[in-house]
Amino acid sequence: MSRQPVLLPYADPAFVADPFPLYQRLREDGPVRRAVLAGGLDAWLVTRYQDGLAALSDPRLSSDVRDASDPRLVQQLPRFERESMMSNMLRSDPPDHTRLRRLVSKAFTARRVAELGPRIQEITDRLLDAVAPAGRADLVADFALPLPVTVICELLGVPVDDRHDFQRWTDAMLVRGEGLPDPAVVDEAWQRMRAYVTAHLDTKRAHPGDDLLSALITAHDEEQRLSHDELIAMTFLLLVAGYVTTVNLIGGGIAALLAHPDQLALLREHPDLLPDAIEEFLRYDGPVSPGIARFAREDVDIAGVTVPRGATVLIASAIADRDPARFPDPDRLDITRRDNGHLAFGHGIHYCLGAPLARLEGRIAIGTVLRRLPDLALAVPPAELDWRPGGLRGPARLPVTFTPGGRAD
Repeated sequence: MSRQPVLLPYADPAFVADPFPLYQRLREDGPVRRAVLAGGLDAWLVTRYQDGLAALSDPRLSSDVRDASDPRLVQQLPRFERESMMSNMLRSDPPDHTRLRRLVSKAFTARRVAELGPRIQEITDRLLDAVAPAGRADLVADFALPLPVTVICELLGVPVDDRHDFQRWTDAMLVRGEGLPDPAVVDEAWQRMRAYVTAHLDTKRAHPGDDLLSALITAHDEEQRLSHDELIAMTFLLLVAGYVTTVNLIGGGIAALLAHPDQLALLREHPDLLPDAIEEFLRYDGPVSPGIARFAREDVDIAGVTVPRGATVLIASAIADRDPARFPDPDRLDITRRDNGHLAFGHGIHYCLGAPLARLEGRIAIGTVLRRLPDLALAVPPAELDWRPGGLRGPARLPVTFTPGGRAD
């Protein structure tokens, strides 16, 4: 394995649009590869499927950024709110993670998620009603973004009219490119988000309802199972995680179909393949790229490579999910693929709690688009699509044309 760290070139539009040729070279170069990420951050990439699967369940690899030796990882968090930002499920380990996850898991059971189906379909049809007569749309701004935002707002009892504000604050905190984010911008966005979340929690406390936030407030006020920082962090996490990756799943899935006309035609002809298609979109070009960060609590041997204590370990699911040792013909989009145990939602105790909801939204959204927008096609050449740089992957815009139609039946 080469000892020279490889630079992930986020300043290169060609890499942002299609990182997979470089990902393939990294995987072929070795199972664990040092890399330089945005802002000069150093990480150890785990590039192959079986190693990534094992690493995601390895208790020696922590989710808590405070276990990292590089101080810049903590410094890029909001300066005055670092403890709050680190009090959520994504950044915690047992026993705190176990307690926090248990508090929200009942909201994401298969039964509860299935009950949301009719409302998700209603929102989907309303959004498409607004664009169908025009014969053209940006399927990110007009559809893939407002759909999951509306769903998570209703699930949490948050006014949908406020979504533009917290989307803007979220983008300021999460969007990554070539460099590290501006600390002043991140601080301001988090302070505005915290003020919004605090005010909304006060409103829900005075007027509780049958929603997840009301239950979390009870867990804080009466049962003392949540600290104040944990309540704030949990609300922030649910708002943000509840829509960001689902936007990319919907937009990225549609973009993948438009780039593969044979698969688009097959799915139109056999809509029963939609569940398999969603899994394939997640594997082929999922919403998280290159992967999931962990931090070594001690020196850890991964595939014969010693990763030192304090190192950032990036379990590169986007690279591992095209590992030919696990997936035959991995660079081909195949919506009939059945043995599709991808890592897009993670694995182990941190497996994405919202995965059933994301899958349901993806199936309803993409299935309805294919049913209601005939002759769907990109309005620009594929090379002109803008993709989000770094960390969270998906088209920033998805301009399309189609045969104008009427409202849903």
